[in-house]
Amino acid sequence: MTKRVLIIGGNTGIGAALNEQLTSEGAETILISRSQGEVDVTAAEPNFPTIDGAIDALVYCPGSINLKPFRGLKMADFEHDMNVNYFGAVKTIKQYMPNLKESENASIVLFSTVAVQKGMPFHSSIAGAKGAIEGLTRALAAEYAPAVRVNCIAPSLTDTPLAEKLLRNEKQREGAESRHPLKAIGEAADVANMVNFLISDKASWMSGQIIGVDGGMSSLVTS
Repeated sequence: MTKRVLIIGGNTGIGAALNEQLTSEGAETILISRSQGEVDVTAAEPNFPTIDGAIDALVYCPGSINLKPFRGLKMADFEHDMNVNYFGAVKTIKQYMPNLKESENASIVLFSTVAVQKGMPFHSSIAGAKGAIEGLTRALAAEYAPAVRVNCIAPSLTDTPLAEKLLRNEKQREGAESRHPLKAIGEAADVANMVNFLISDKASWMSGQIIGVDGGMSSLVTS
């Protein structure tokens, strides 16, 4: 049976890589993009399109990278990161949970960051917002089991449009690579591969998990 997958943020980065993988495998994808002006998930009441019928998987990709010293962060920074990363996900899941419940093997994939479990300077705003996502993942996984599986991926720096400012030149790229035990920056396809697995029948016994796709950064110390 053809899998039907809703990707929020499916036109760039990880969402686009996932869409390419899924369509090549014959899945039906539905894309909703904030960058294309379709739905602003940060709005108080986003204008979500109505989708008829079952959705087998919902993948929420929107995120932010707001790295500043704590003293330089305004309350507006914290509010923006929470709106994009956490409240946007909550609103989306609320909107499409009825569709997910119509599926026989429904799943949700959300995104955190390696900086939640591994303390990093200048990450207080984004780590706080993504920490909320990790809590949401486990709470929803417990509440909706066994009908809907909910998992979360916590990547490290990945070469996507969102990370362009951190990878503007070769020196920045080399520095970022050297900080990872695997001495490489992740590609969008690396993370999309894990999403594809989590929404597949192969992961039917997985829920409530926070999975690092991070070049070893969260758990390895190398010389």
